[in-house]
Amino acid sequence: MQRVSRSEVRVEGNPIAQTELGLLVLVGVADGDTEDDARTLADKIVHLRIFEDDDRKMNWSLRDVTGTLALVSQFTLLGDCRKGRRPSFGAAADPREAVRLFDQVAETATALGVPVVRGQFAAKMSVELVNEGPVTLLLDTRKEF
Repeated sequence: MQRVSRSEVRVEGNPIAQTELGLLVLVGVADGDTEDDARTLADKIVHLRIFEDDDRKMNWSLRDVTGTLALVSQFTLLGDCRKGRRPSFGAAADPREAVRLFDQVAETATALGVPVVRGQFAAKMSVELVNEGPVTLLLDTRKEF
């Protein structure tokens, strides 16, 4: 999750998702993730207080600043590089399950009142962003880090 002043996602050079102030979240779905994980993740993204208030303290959430959420699927987040010279993606969910849970994150965030734009699942995308702060946070519903 990155706090951004703007972001853009392109497929084959064509913009498919753009934001101004908001969050760009790269979402990796692991084997064994559930709808509860997707809903928990969306709730955390929408309500996490990572935007600065008037006193420059992180007290405002995405909803408080009326920001936009950009979601981009990225199975490579599940890459395991501990052995050999090529990442293993065995921990990534099956693509059919991954797209279903990715969609659940988007639907939950929308229901919580924030505008959501998305990258294209399983497409080769170019992602451009301006990270403000910079602020980048890792979220894991399994609490492994």
